[in-house]
Amino acid sequence: MTYTVFGYGSLIFKPPPHVISEAHGFLKGYVRRFAQKSHDHRGTPEKPGRVVTLIHKEEWDVFSGSDAFPDEDIVWGIAYTIDPKYEKEVREYLDYREKDGYTLETVNVWGVDSNGQETIVLHGCYVGRNDNPSFIGSEPLDTLAQRIWESVGPSGPNKEYLYKLVEAVRKLAPESHDSHLYALEVHYHSSVAWSKAYIEVYRQGLEL
Repeated sequence: MTYTVFGYGSLIFKPPPHVISEAHGFLKGYVRRFAQKSHDHRGTPEKPGRVVTLIHKEEWDVFSGSDAFPDEDIVWGIAYTIDPKYEKEVREYLDYREKDGYTLETVNVWGVDSNGQETIVLHGCYVGRNDNPSFIGSEPLDTLAQRIWESVGPSGPNKEYLYKLVEAVRKLAPESHDSHLYALEVHYHSSVAWSKAYIEVYRQGLEL
């Protein structure tokens, strides 16, 4: 049996090594949310950033009954099939990369065949379950956006993670839409615009 892993977060824009094929697909009954702390990639132990995880829609409703984002959103991602010669190496690489609270689970990944019919395949997927120490659950969007704006880790700025993920998700399929990601993107650009305006006002004040 081939080793295939489904990426829905950073694996979309930073794939694992030794990929021999990839296929776009989607999950049913899940939401993708910035509900996981990142102590080792997009933040630090002292100031963890935020990264996405998957959670069943019914479970997410328990954490965020006031979630304003539509149920119609579908989690799209990419299923990567790994060269069998390097399976052990890639498994170890991904286990280390996803060590901050993620567990490898088997999920139903849906796709569309050449006849336009939906098909289903079982794939491995790293999920930050809600009982892991790095799961933070729902945060107000303004608070979350500010945390992403400020956080930096060994893998780079947290806002870079957001930007690359939004850009990658948009390119997956015409049906690929994630209201949560796009709302955070709007907050991010608003923060950038506000910061530039503040710096300009401050600079002009110094010149007076």
